[in-house]
Amino acid sequence: MKASELQNAKNPDLIASLVAIKRAASLARQTAIQTNTAIVVIKDGVLCTISAEELKQQEQA
Repeated sequence: MKASELQNAKNPDLIASLVAIKRAASLARQTAIQTNTAIVVIKDGVLCTISAEELKQQEQA
């Protein structure tokens, strides 16, 4: 389901899910930086590892 489709959903929990997912992703990045560990994400269908150093650089940009 796309973000634009979520905004038109009838279930309020479904609408709020996108905000919750973004909040969880932000917390995961913060934790990875604090513990100096990488995170693994799927970007454009490809499994990618992002190091804590890369996360720090992205945060500063």
